[in-house]
Amino acid sequence: MTPPVRRLPYAHGIHAIDAGYQRPMLAAIHLVVEGGEAALIDTGVNASVPAVMAVLAELGLPPSAVKWVMLTHVHLDHAGGAVLLLEHLPEARLTVHPRGAPHMRDPTRLIAGTIAVYGEQATQALYGRIRAIDPARMLETPDGTRLTLGRREFEFIDTPGHARHHVCIVDHASQCVFTGDTFGLSYRELDREGRQWVFPATTPVQFDPHELHRSIDAIRARRPKAVYLTHFGEVREVDRRADDLHRLVDAHAEIAARASALADPLPAMVDELRALVLSEARRQRCALDEPALLALFKDDITLNADGLLAYIERTRPRAQPDRGASPA
Repeated sequence: MTPPVRRLPYAHGIHAIDAGYQRPMLAAIHLVVEGGEAALIDTGVNASVPAVMAVLAELGLPPSAVKWVMLTHVHLDHAGGAVLLLEHLPEARLTVHPRGAPHMRDPTRLIAGTIAVYGEQATQALYGRIRAIDPARMLETPDGTRLTLGRREFEFIDTPGHARHHVCIVDHASQCVFTGDTFGLSYRELDREGRQWVFPATTPVQFDPHELHRSIDAIRARRPKAVYLTHFGEVREVDRRADDLHRLVDAHAEIAARASALADPLPAMVDELRALVLSEARRQRCALDEPALLALFKDDITLNADGLLAYIERTRPRAQPDRGASPA
């Protein structure tokens, strides 16, 4: 039996569509509706396309109403469904960071990188066939780009730290920001009495704590009423959550620094990340018990540790050649 389509409606014509990626409410595709037209932020994977089309039909929007499909970045849980989705949306154009555009035109390296993280069999099961996009339907969105949907204006801001090909999208009409993975993740199972909490996403291979701090501050500087995370949905109390993220990004960098001297740093980082999740849950008064909490974060702990390992390897000083005495 096909599971019911999950759609979370918010204010200002914003909806979170459950991408159906791995488990319920892990990844959201955000839909913005304005004056009979629509934009989608991120695409989920190929298997997410039926849910998107079902929600459009539910809201009385024909496929031609979608004018923009906006990618925050090109990791496949955010962009894997882009080509298939565009085949269903005849009037839509895809937006992407200039660093991500080459990977959409030729996804070979993107697929190879995903296989390196998940393995070939799991990559195929999770994402299906990833194809190149028609360049004529793609628009690059460097920092400061502005696009409209009817009278609604979106502004793209460059936000590296999670990935160098990451943008966040400011929606001036709602005074909110769509943050992809830059503002971390915030699962709704963690909420208690309306209190939300966030946790960084340091997924391989471009985690950079200094850039991520800058990007978090760039989001906060817009003074958004809410941020919309791909993992998962609306988060409020943005200043407080930004403070939490800064503290937790520093904690991740410190874990990497402690582990960098070890011959095999990965197991130690996994253990420390588990402890960090449990500590943060206590701080935030999370109601989930320890087994449920660690089960919820199992994949994120692994991916964050892999990202920290890539960060260690990328930033570790390289041995200098022995220059010795100059030859006679």
